[in-house]
Amino acid sequence: MKTWCIPPKADAEFVCRMEDVLATYALPYDPAIPVVCMDEASKQLIGEVAPPLPTRPGQPKCVDYEFVRQGVCSEFILCEPLAGWRHVKVTERRTKKDWAECIRELVDAHYPRARARFGWCWTI
Repeated sequence: MKTWCIPPKADAEFVCRMEDVLATYALPYDPAIPVVCMDEASKQLIGEVAPPLPTRPGQPKCVDYEFVRQGVCSEFILCEPLAGWRHVKVTERRTKKDWAECIRELVDAHYPRARARFGWCWTI
């Protein structure tokens, strides 16, 4: 299966912004000016209703498909592909405050000495 982003409106502004994003990804590696990607996702938490059957030689682990829903959480995924670095922060909810705290951790804890190349560039 092949996937790609289909813009809601295939106009020149979208293409221009996407070209800027792709040009950023193509920049050479510079540890002083990292290119960091961020994404977020909501995930369902599930638990087992019945314990899995013990494995036996030559048999795969048998797990019952029935599950019990145990709420949701949010994942904030950060990565710097050219450095091979990634970090996942899990929160109970998905609010603006959680997002801002993730950005603060990124800047203050993971990249305190990084410089901005062109300033912040957000793509939504």
